Amino acid sequence: MRTKLLLVLLALSITGFAQVQLPDTPAGHQIGAWLQAFDGGDRAAFLAFLEKNYPSRVKNVDRDMDFRKMTGGFDLRKVEDASMPTKVVALVQERDSDQFAQMTVEVSAVEPYPITQMGINAIPRPAEFPLSKFSQGELVAALKTKLQKDSAAGNFSGDVLLASRGKSVFEEAYGLADREKRAPNTLNTRFRVGSMNKMFTAIAVLQLVQLGKVNLDDPLGKYLPDYPNKDVASKVTVQNLLTHTGGTGDFFGPEFDVHRLELKTFDDYVKLYGNRPLRFEPGSKWEYSNYGFLLLGLVVEKASGQSYYDYVRDHLYKVAGMTSTGSEPENTHVANLSTGYTGMGVKDGGTRPNGDTLPYRGTSAGGGYSTVDDLLLFADALQANKLLNAQYTEMLTTGKPGTPDNSYAFGFEDRRVNGVRCFGHGGGAPGMNGMLQVCPTTGYVVAVLSNLDPPAATRVADFMLNRLPQ
Repeated sequence: MRTKLLLVLLALSITGFAQVQLPDTPAGHQIGAWLQAFDGGDRAAFLAFLEKNYPSRVKNVDRDMDFRKMTGGFDLRKVEDASMPTKVVALVQERDSDQFAQMTVEVSAVEPYPITQMGINAIPRPAEFPLSKFSQGELVAALKTKLQKDSAAGNFSGDVLLASRGKSVFEEAYGLADREKRAPNTLNTRFRVGSMNKMFTAIAVLQLVQLGKVNLDDPLGKYLPDYPNKDVASKVTVQNLLTHTGGTGDFFGPEFDVHRLELKTFDDYVKLYGNRPLRFEPGSKWEYSNYGFLLLGLVVEKASGQSYYDYVRDHLYKVAGMTSTGSEPENTHVANLSTGYTGMGVKDGGTRPNGDTLPYRGTSAGGGYSTVDDLLLFADALQANKLLNAQYTEMLTTGKPGTPDNSYAFGFEDRRVNGVRCFGHGGGAPGMNGMLQVCPTTGYVVAVLSNLDPPAATRVADFMLNRLPQ
């Protein structure tokens, strides 16, 4: 009885939510003890726990501590399965976000019952744990409190915008754009946007489709007849590239790291990666492909007769009124551009500038920079059908069959957040994270840009999206 009572008390101390009772089993004891050690955030204490209870994990202690910093720890929300004494499946929630995960712990059947296997996998928020909708005033107040806390803890640095029907209702800057110079982020600060560039690329392609210069069913080889791998050129269509169903793979990895600063043009990427075979038959599965969107940049160039950078400047940025967005080479001075700070390779929760991870220049797959105000102008121009007509705007932003949960459109994600449909795209790489989401039925636009590692901006965006007024 005493042991059961202690387990209930432990669960209460961990959660701060409704009482969750852990099973009085070897696995129940271990999952409770792991949560207590992990949530405490003390590396020495957590290492001592691992050495005694999960020795095979000791080598990953620093990675686990980075994970602890990212999540803030976990609150136990529900025990899903405790039918076996050596296994527990539970639902936990990150303390610093709304994100849920399913946690599975298996232990040895022999004393002292060490952990033999453990997994923590992110899952959509279960329907049994709904989040309340806020009024606009309540949301702004809660957002201010969250951002002050997160920025003080070093978990957020960047700009945040919430707009309703085209008008900003909250817009603030937090943290430093340059730590060495002690220069603060301002609402004019430009942040690298990572894969958010894919939205611009997809619009450029559909503009050319709308003009009859590109056909979605055309094979890549129609626009790149000299493409090295003829199988790729003949089988992969423009639509495959737009939906990440082409099997064209990624370009990030060891090879990219070696040649990072040599890859100055789109053709340089094709010379390095163009002989690779397909990863799968086009259209047979979905796999996120930065290289596929790089190839779309070449399609834009061949079909329009302009460089990709000139095309998006003339036909997208200028049309939307975006004056602080671009993709200049990293060795070019860009006014008001923030320095990115990454924890990659830094112990004890520290950060360093991300300059040695950046490509020579942003591409049609990602990179470049923008501001939250420019992203609002972009969202407004898109919704007003200034960039595409209504038919093609709908085609652009509507999720396509063959993508995960039919939720990926053409360079846009199309999803429901707490019952509200929103579309947009995020971007993330070492020292940068951004998110734009447009929720047309409610009239809200959420834009967050950060000069820290993911998920700094994503978490702030999700906090707003999960609580938007209907």
